[in-house]
Amino acid sequence: MTDAADLTARLIRCPSVTPEEGGALALLEGVLADAGFEVHRVDRNGTPNLFARWGAKGARTFGFNGHTDVVPAGDPAAWTHPPFSGLVEEGVIWGRGATDMKSGVAAFAAAAVDFVTATPPDGAIILAITGDEEGPAQDGTRALLDWMAEHDERMDVCIVGEPSNPDFMGEMMKIGRRGSVTFRIKATGLQGHAAYPHRARNPLHALTRFLDDLIASPLDEGTEHFDPSGLQITSIDCGNPASNVIPATATAVVNIRFNDLHSGASLTADLEKRAAAIEAETGVSLSISANISGESFLTKPGAFVDLVRDVVTQETGHQPELSTSGGTSDARFVKDHCPVVEFGLVGHFMHQVDERVPVAQVQQLQSIYRRILERFFA
Repeated sequence: MTDAADLTARLIRCPSVTPEEGGALALLEGVLADAGFEVHRVDRNGTPNLFARWGAKGARTFGFNGHTDVVPAGDPAAWTHPPFSGLVEEGVIWGRGATDMKSGVAAFAAAAVDFVTATPPDGAIILAITGDEEGPAQDGTRALLDWMAEHDERMDVCIVGEPSNPDFMGEMMKIGRRGSVTFRIKATGLQGHAAYPHRARNPLHALTRFLDDLIASPLDEGTEHFDPSGLQITSIDCGNPASNVIPATATAVVNIRFNDLHSGASLTADLEKRAAAIEAETGVSLSISANISGESFLTKPGAFVDLVRDVVTQETGHQPELSTSGGTSDARFVKDHCPVVEFGLVGHFMHQVDERVPVAQVQQLQSIYRRILERFFA
């Protein structure tokens, strides 16, 4: 049996801080190739990625997706154990990536290797592993999916192994995610003396009116599977050091996490309409740029969701909540390829100093993934 906990520790010892590969994908490439997987490095624009398939192309295919890149460790002196030690002590694995998410990758890789070795299925298993989830995410899972399309590779369903449980195993699985869009608003008026406002056009007055309009009422009240959309003003600035000068320009940044009642385009159109109305009233120009990092999506409950939920319930004794909470993940790209859900470890210690995970939890996740494969190919 492949030891997912040992593989986790070995992966942690690879210093794969985005955008460095650090040896993590090379390690997995060797493990998977030895088990009979066809492996390909799918690096794009210097970003490291790994594609691995066991079984015939075009057969019924189960997919896993995850990442081996990690965020910086910060001050090593602040850690109880060195951040890339992969130390296993008293049933706990220590190091950067222990939770997010080298343990998840190790668990699904070990489960897949053991499954195809012990009971070769009538079908195929694909592992799509990126080194660019914690970074810009432009040449990671996106590159893998583009490569798969070019080479006629296809997953029928996919699990993203990100940590999905808030406090205990079996608590939650993700069947969708909210979308995220960041707006940068620039207000351009006319600079002048604060004592003579009639000779100026104050961009801050127009901008704050615009922002107040945005937060005056909720975007929506939520839907069946989604909480209400949320809007947060994250920055307001005019760079003005003088108290007696009306500035010429002012800027603000707004982030919206939105549910399936909206899209990035619909929210952009709404803000542009509101900005045009205030511009007409005040004479202050309001320009808006939008960065849509992901659209909302939902994998509707059905056979695939039920399969994963049933296995998790059997293995943990808890029926997981079907959730769309949290931030974005690479599932936002996979959902355009096939139905996707997220299930992984408890998310304690993600991105923190002294990131760590219990060995037993990694082994339990490996068992869950193994049983999912058995049920899928039964």
